[in-house]
Amino acid sequence: MAREQGANARLAVAFESTYGTAPASGFRSMPFASTTLGQEQPLLANDLLGNGRDPVAPTRDAITADGNVIVPVDAENLGVWLRGAFGAPVTTGAGPYDHEFRSGAATLPSLSIEKWLPGVPMSEMFTGCVVDTLSWTMQRAGLLTMTVGLVAQGRTKSASAQSGTLASAYNLVRFGHFNGSIARDGSALGNVESASITYSNNLDRIETIRSDGRIDGADPTVAALSGEITVRFANTTLLDQAIDGEPCELVFTHALAGGEEFVFTAHAVYLPTPRIPIEGPGGIRATFAWQAAKHTSPARMCTAVLTNDVASYA
Repeated sequence: MAREQGANARLAVAFESTYGTAPASGFRSMPFASTTLGQEQPLLANDLLGNGRDPVAPTRDAITADGNVIVPVDAENLGVWLRGAFGAPVTTGAGPYDHEFRSGAATLPSLSIEKWLPGVPMSEMFTGCVVDTLSWTMQRAGLLTMTVGLVAQGRTKSASAQSGTLASAYNLVRFGHFNGSIARDGSALGNVESASITYSNNLDRIETIRSDGRIDGADPTVAALSGEITVRFANTTLLDQAIDGEPCELVFTHALAGGEEFVFTAHAVYLPTPRIPIEGPGGIRATFAWQAAKHTSPARMCTAVLTNDVASYA
């Protein structure tokens, strides 16, 4: 009897032309570190009386399909998740290419994602997957990963792979924390120990009455972009901005020597006034829990630019 190992698992992804319908082809294997993407259907304890002290059979409740995928922040595969979160990019260049993803799209694409466990064997095809959140952290050391939060319509289980013949995988050109930098209004921001970024589409699940118990869709509402910056307290630049209440532009960059880049720009960032605790004889730190908003020019909240050798993410 086979006992499946995570090392054998495969994640295949393709964009849908019709929400909730897996495409016949176009799936591509994607690198991932872990995933909680799954479907559950709880049982409701029966509330009826008159049958003695032993309960009668429970009733099945509505289906919930969602979860996270932990993916590497890399120069090529990341474009798939960025397209899911922001919509199709504006692509320029002739190799390398600059793919500019912009916040504020009225609609978002949906994906089909297959989890394939060959040792059992078992395939779970999740359809109607919409990207709800992207979150990652910048720090000095460790592996650089991004958490992709997904809301799916449902799952189809099979004993054989449902993704068909896979398209060629993108190259895995991974960024590291040591490739990162942060700029504020065009100047390098120093003394930063860590920074976290979370983008959310704040999806609204359309929970209509259906015979299959699934949702009708997941629509984006007002987006949100927030995070935290922890700095060694060496000057009052960020504190002064927080007190004044004026926004700044923050640019989070990862760049490789080969020309690959991931540049995420929050165009109008507002800082709260934080406490400045003194916790001992060591260095003093200040943490700013920032929030971003729509800027006037450009008229959007954020922009993500991925530079690589992929000609198109359409």
